Amino acid sequence: MGAAGFVLAINIFVAGLFAAAFGAVAWRYSSAIGARWLSLAYALGILNSILEYILPGQDDPRLLGITVFAVALSAFLVCVVGLARHYAVAVPWISLALLGGGSLLANTILINEPATATLGRAMIYQLPYFFAHILAAIVVFRAPRRGALDVLLIVFLLVSGLQFIAKPYLAMGLGDASLKNYMHSLYGAWSQMLTAFLLVSNGVLMLLINVREVMAEITLRSETDKLSGLLNRRGFEERAERALQNATRARIPSALVLADLDHFKDVNDTFGHDAGDRVIAAFAGLLVNSADARMVLGRHGGEEFAILLPGANLASGRLYAEGVRQAFAALSGSDLGANRPLSASFGVTQMQAGDSLHDLVHRADAALYAAKKAGRDRVHAVSIEPVDTADPRLSGQAGS
Repeated sequence: MGAAGFVLAINIFVAGLFAAAFGAVAWRYSSAIGARWLSLAYALGILNSILEYILPGQDDPRLLGITVFAVALSAFLVCVVGLARHYAVAVPWISLALLGGGSLLANTILINEPATATLGRAMIYQLPYFFAHILAAIVVFRAPRRGALDVLLIVFLLVSGLQFIAKPYLAMGLGDASLKNYMHSLYGAWSQMLTAFLLVSNGVLMLLINVREVMAEITLRSETDKLSGLLNRRGFEERAERALQNATRARIPSALVLADLDHFKDVNDTFGHDAGDRVIAAFAGLLVNSADARMVLGRHGGEEFAILLPGANLASGRLYAEGVRQAFAALSGSDLGANRPLSASFGVTQMQAGDSLHDLVHRADAALYAAKKAGRDRVHAVSIEPVDTADPRLSGQAGS
């Protein structure tokens, strides 16, 4: 076995590890759709390497040579699909079909001419691999959000693609690279070493990116209240703390709203917990529909909810709470299985210099208690600074 054969054996082993790793991620987490395709891509890589082992020993290597090319290109194209599925962008099916079909047809037509016979012939053989990597880089670039790992993956995909442009020149420069002598040639050794390096680099990056998303999903699940779909208490406090720190650095105001469903125990006792769950879910839906992307919404426990409004002052917080209060009161309780009027009480406060989240919650809770004590179904705000109550939208049920 020559140097190329030894490295090829290592590549089989590495491809097997990545196929198993991506397969394990896909099996454990059903949402990791991209990992299924990436596992298949590396499985095809194993098959390609095995066929490359067999190829030099064939008396007539033409048909097997085309098969090796088709399997290798399929692995790269499947990888593009996997990345598109992972990043939730459109799969470039037409480009993949044209690239796969066109390059397979071209190499089949030139089957009688060895892939390394001339520079032009070698380019026709290697260019499809290059374009497959360009497609993969474009897919990652089109991702809605890109972090450092994603940018690094784009760089390595481009470098991987460029090595296929370099291979024809490498084959011409290093002498005999025919199929018969490939395993013992200097070109074969360099080619397989380049493949091994980029195989590991790209594989590790794609695996890290998949694991990153899985961990983010696990974290989100641990911080989410299943019934309401909002953050649970722990998730709310962690997100709200970060949002308050950002608001403080940006020197923008923040308001906190605490809400409590009125007479919720009576709803559960009279109409059952299923009706109570529907009321909770309906109220949470109103909070979400009235919120913007900056707000942090959580179910603080039971029938109590907390909403942090970064960039909002006390008046804005009251407007938000009043809008939700009116929308909730307008819901038909009978449609939710609770044949009675629905209402909620709200406490609102604004962040002051030196405030912590605990300080905000304490003041908003006091305001909520005041709203309950004043008769429920109202918004009560508390602030160190005076608040303009001239806005007619703050009149009626809203207290101050």
